[in-house]
Amino acid sequence: MSFPSNFLWGGDISANQAEGGWNEGGKSPNMTDYQLGATVDTPRMATYQMSDGSYGKTVGAFDNVNLPEGAKLACIPGEFYPNHKATDFYHHYKEDIALFGEMGFKAFNLTLSWARIYPYGIEKGVNHEGVDFYHNVFQECLKYGIEPIVHLYKYDMPAFYVTEMNGWLNRKLIDEFYQFSTFAINEYKDEVTYWSTFNEINAALFTIIDESNQLEVQNAYTRLHHQLVASAKVVKYVHDHYPEKKIGCMTAGLFTHPYTCDPKDQQLSQKVMHDRFYYVSDTFVRGHYPSYAKRLWKENGVTIEITEEDTRDLENGKVDFFEFSYYFTNLVPIHDEETETIGGNLIGGVKNPYLKVSDWGWAIDPEGLKFFLHEIYDRYQIPLLNCENGLGAFDTLEEDGRVHDPYRIEYHRAHIQAMSEAIDEGVDLIGYTTWGCLDLVSASTGEIRKRYGFVYVDVDDQGNGTYKRYKKDSFEWYKKCIQSNGEDLD
Repeated sequence: MSFPSNFLWGGDISANQAEGGWNEGGKSPNMTDYQLGATVDTPRMATYQMSDGSYGKTVGAFDNVNLPEGAKLACIPGEFYPNHKATDFYHHYKEDIALFGEMGFKAFNLTLSWARIYPYGIEKGVNHEGVDFYHNVFQECLKYGIEPIVHLYKYDMPAFYVTEMNGWLNRKLIDEFYQFSTFAINEYKDEVTYWSTFNEINAALFTIIDESNQLEVQNAYTRLHHQLVASAKVVKYVHDHYPEKKIGCMTAGLFTHPYTCDPKDQQLSQKVMHDRFYYVSDTFVRGHYPSYAKRLWKENGVTIEITEEDTRDLENGKVDFFEFSYYFTNLVPIHDEETETIGGNLIGGVKNPYLKVSDWGWAIDPEGLKFFLHEIYDRYQIPLLNCENGLGAFDTLEEDGRVHDPYRIEYHRAHIQAMSEAIDEGVDLIGYTTWGCLDLVSASTGEIRKRYGFVYVDVDDQGNGTYKRYKKDSFEWYKKCIQSNGEDLD
């Protein structure tokens, strides 16, 4: 077991899924603050109000919400919005970070809420109460020797950008994000060394509701282009002003294996990886769109407006390290035979008969993690950070105040062993921050019962509970793992 001595063991949460305090401390609503939890019959839906006072609901995520003409985002009285309080990190951050310190975290991966720092954009100015909140969070981290790894964006832009500026379709968002990001980098320069621009930047392509709608497809690629340019501009700013710091951009891990040994399946798996994963990471690592981008644009009937300035920005904004999430793998068959499908993060796929699945039907594939660590590192030859990996499962709080979760321990043990083997074989992996080190709200469904954390939060899907924190068995196991630098996994 050869994890380097400075390996960044830790955990990961996001502001909009754990923080809560949606209308406190000067924060404005972000997009998820208007989303209801999913049900068996319906996906997550955003809510709005018409000029006549009536309310409605519409399918949509992040800034891809199609509101009727004259409608404004609004909360429907009596409805429950799971992100409003989430698991209340906003009021419990000292307690939570103390627990992370007890586990021995070397790093804590988190996001800033854009809506808490610039509630109504650059023109309306900074919310100093929100700025101070994150100073307090970072100071708590440093008190326990925990390195903050800070993402600047994860699905939580101030909602007014969508209603008044058309979201990321508007090129003006590039400058708004740049101003927000550079302010944060300057403000927290003494507390944060590791920065990241976007979390799951490729998610912009998976918010399409109707793939047959050409305008919607075009808009998704346009949003993503603006985000890639915005990311590159912020990366260059860090390189120019703080060369001692490190900055990356994160891609959601949508990994596929060929369905059969048929060469057509091999080629399809390669194509899907290009289209879903490498399209964005090739761009922000290498500084330009990959060769197959033209094929992808043609297939989807899209035209990307790439200015000379965009080209320069992308070239000058290459990241220092590569971040990714890894939860599952799936299969993509070329054949027309009937196949069984399974779920996954952002998108699902075809079930692999050789793999077990989680309570939510996601394939568990630690050997796949080792395989793709080699694939990514050989492709880019820059340090890697596995910043999201975890098991969403049903947990039960027992009468003894514990959660007995051997399934979570087994999951992490297997993935840590896979990472160790990859490091032994030459992969430069600098850290592992498990997703949902604290129970939080699912981005796709709004559930809390889909629990990932080493710390159980006493709250249910309707917001009922004490919000008291309880250690799971996996808490002590991960503590032992970190203390031994990954050697003791029993």
